[in-house]
Amino acid sequence: MASRRGGVSLPERRERRINKSQQGVLSKVSATFSQSPIVYQGKRVASDAAFVTKKLLKSTGKAAWIAGTTFLILVVPLIIEMDREQQLNDLELQQASLLGTPPVVSHK
Repeated sequence: MASRRGGVSLPERRERRINKSQQGVLSKVSATFSQSPIVYQGKRVASDAAFVTKKLLKSTGKAAWIAGTTFLILVVPLIIEMDREQQLNDLELQQASLLGTPPVVSHK
């Protein structure tokens, strides 16, 4: 009979009975399948794929770190300096137009 805990009643579980001859056949088939060379190869391939994926992710993370820090150290200051120079050029052009002098065209 089902035991009561906390006011909830659960039905009893009926286990499926398998006779001994079926049990022997199932265990033989299961053992044969699990020891099959195809299953062994599949497990080995899956293990190798997991190893390669782990190595790839680790090296990709290292490469991303190197690229990110290089960008921050070399490229960001260059962008900031170029922006400052552009602002300075715009300010000079604005002052020249206010004073009435012809704008100087720079050739790059």
